[in-house]
Amino acid sequence: MKKLFILGLSLIWFTSSAQQKEVTITIDPVSENIYMLTGQGGNIGVFKNEKGLFIIDDQFARLSEKILTGLKTISDNPVTMVINTHYHGDHTGGNENMTKQGATIFAQKNVRSRMENAQKEKGSVNSNTLPVITFDEGLQLYFKDENVKAYHVHNAHTDGDALIYFANGNVLHMGDTFFNGRYPYVDLNSGGSIKGYIKASEKALLIANDDTKIIPGHGALASKKDLQGFLTMLKEVTANVQKEIDAGSSEDAVVKNKALTAKYDAKDFGSGFINPKRMRKTIYLSLTK
Repeated sequence: MKKLFILGLSLIWFTSSAQQKEVTITIDPVSENIYMLTGQGGNIGVFKNEKGLFIIDDQFARLSEKILTGLKTISDNPVTMVINTHYHGDHTGGNENMTKQGATIFAQKNVRSRMENAQKEKGSVNSNTLPVITFDEGLQLYFKDENVKAYHVHNAHTDGDALIYFANGNVLHMGDTFFNGRYPYVDLNSGGSIKGYIKASEKALLIANDDTKIIPGHGALASKKDLQGFLTMLKEVTANVQKEIDAGSSEDAVVKNKALTAKYDAKDFGSGFINPKRMRKTIYLSLTK
């Protein structure tokens, strides 16, 4: 538990440190009326529609002005809807600013619960930051030229993850259930698990086809082939760790065993926030909880 706490502190430090850097907002077209916005934190999905702008996640509060300025290059209409893929601050930090612009926040019900409980622990609740519409297993939204489907995937990155699929545009936003080309962060303290993470990727592959454009939580725009490679990595490394657990290896031995992730370390999967050692530790802890 102590080691999980240390990892949590590391994430907080990483997030805080990242927020101090100068950020450039980049917007790239993905499909007709659908875009990917990158800045700092989780990748944002943008859908231009007859009601205004619909966005998926909103990064950090300090970036809201830059993000809104960038969105003006897509449409002069306001942001009317925001879906949070999960509760982490690099995906929900701009909620209050978007709410003040008139946006309605949506999320899986555990997202609201975790955000609200965290605020209560600090002494007060700011309703402007919280999702006002929540769902359990799924949500369907209908627009003039697009159908948007949200799917809850259980105990993956957290316990409140959602995949967002634009059926007509054939674009899938996966939030942090997909770190393209990198080892993922599995938040064990927030209901995440390696087995649930694997199932989330399997679910996404059932939704996607060879032409689907996939927006990951972090990393470059991806294809189904990229996601298949990511899933293969998850399964192989998890199987390697499970084999060591079955043989009686300790946590320390697994963490130090570079061979368990060597194949993907060589492909730079450990170049992100989660390095190979942390990946081995996370999988070990998840499998032995």
